[in-house]
Amino acid sequence: MRSIWNGNISFGLVSIPIKIYPATEDHSISFRQIHTRDNGRIRYRKVCELEDKPVESGEIGRAYEDADGALVPITEEDLAALPLPTTHTLEIEAFISASEIDPLQMGDAYYLGTSGAAGAKPYTLLREALKRSEKVAIAKYAHRGRERLGMLRVVGDTIALHRLLWPDEVREPAGVAPKEKVTVKPAELDLADTLMETLGEVDLNDLRDEYHEALEELVAAKMSGATPTAEPGERPAGAQVVDLMAALKESVRSAKEARGEEAGEAGEAGEAAGEGGAEEAGAEEGEATVHELRGRKKAPAKKAPAKKAATKKTTAAGKKTAAKGAKAAEKEPAGKRQAGAKKAAAKKSAAKKTTAKKQTGKRGTRTAS
Repeated sequence: MRSIWNGNISFGLVSIPIKIYPATEDHSISFRQIHTRDNGRIRYRKVCELEDKPVESGEIGRAYEDADGALVPITEEDLAALPLPTTHTLEIEAFISASEIDPLQMGDAYYLGTSGAAGAKPYTLLREALKRSEKVAIAKYAHRGRERLGMLRVVGDTIALHRLLWPDEVREPAGVAPKEKVTVKPAELDLADTLMETLGEVDLNDLRDEYHEALEELVAAKMSGATPTAEPGERPAGAQVVDLMAALKESVRSAKEARGEEAGEAGEAGEAAGEGGAEEAGAEEGEATVHELRGRKKAPAKKAPAKKAATKKTTAAGKKTAAKGAKAAEKEPAGKRQAGAKKAAAKKSAAKKTTAKKQTGKRGTRTAS
């Protein structure tokens, strides 16, 4: 790799000669501008406004333009004379935990390599100190016409440099979040958790730039004279108002199918969450209830309560029949009721006489024998 910066790491009184190498590379396909009529190249030339002719790169310098449009030339000698200790030095300011750095400040990444054999020992010393402390170093350095902030951390056996934005270069997210007041139900959060668990984790090395691959195939086909046969991809639909619960359920089901898993569990979880959402919708101002999604199944119908209900119904029917009989008896005339009572008494006395005769006959038979 070709280095892009030479200097030293200032670690207290220890100086480590280093070179900076880019840690990333761009794989994007670059295009040239052409004239659509004849495919001729469109080129840009650096032209001097005063002479109206192209200028070689060696004759080009830099200048600062003020508010009135006047140009103030700044030479390389002017920049070299700046009283900055970070002109050719990575000045380590402090050591902090990596968690204290806002990811929004993270910029380009570089590898730091030693410049000569003399830097091997102090380089290794700083690397091992960073490893043992489990911290990162914060440093300042000058690069491309300005002083920058950087973070040093260990990557394998190498020290890496991450360019950091200055804190005042990170904007506040004022006015970005939705202004509408919305309420997310616990059932919707439960289903979102299920979707996150279904999608699971991923190895970043397994992810591919599908657009880049399709673009390479298109260029290869055009170079060979073939007609591209790739079908256009589906265009995303515009923003639509959808049922959030239904969309979450469908997302869980699709994620399950994509991972080759059965969607039954996802269906049960979605159904359970849907039931919870329906209950909350019915009791809008009631207390929210969080429903457990894992392993939740519908409880079988209980038969015992049904039997009890049937028994209660039979008892109630019997009571109603007895009540009807009593009411009917009350409606009968008094004479009829008395006659009926006399007949019942006569039947009882006749039954008693018959029983007495039978018992006397039995005793006489026993005595004769």
